[in-house]
Amino acid sequence: MKIGIGNDHVAVEYKKQITAYIEEKYGYEVVNFGTDSSERFDYPISGEAVANAVVSGEVDKGIVICGTGVGISLAANKVNGIRCVTCSEPYSARLSREHNNTNMLAFGARVVGLELAKMIVDAWLTGEYEGGRHQARIDMLKDIEERQK
Repeated sequence: MKIGIGNDHVAVEYKKQITAYIEEKYGYEVVNFGTDSSERFDYPISGEAVANAVVSGEVDKGIVICGTGVGISLAANKVNGIRCVTCSEPYSARLSREHNNTNMLAFGARVVGLELAKMIVDAWLTGEYEGGRHQARIDMLKDIEERQK
């Protein structure tokens, strides 16, 4: 599995730590779409880049990190086909996969500690879409996207 990861200047260290964590624990390839500099970097750039990589199939899923996780997830969610969830705890991360079939995860480097971020990533990466009754809502989301084109 390939995971795209993106970040702004606030989340450089988190990106490095989460990348190493995913590579070591899961053996997944992590592709960097973010900055490695502490110089100001606009989060919409990497949010969109990861989202485009997910939609195109270049990567299987995406993780994006900024100060709160909110701005970068907003950027990602502007790309048709993306369902990016911002999480500050593992329960919502897992349910977002099980019920909403999210294909991107966002969290904030200024909101969650690194160990909690790893738990959020674990819950999200291991969550499996349940389909069934949830598919009707996913289809409704796709219908909204189609109407907005």
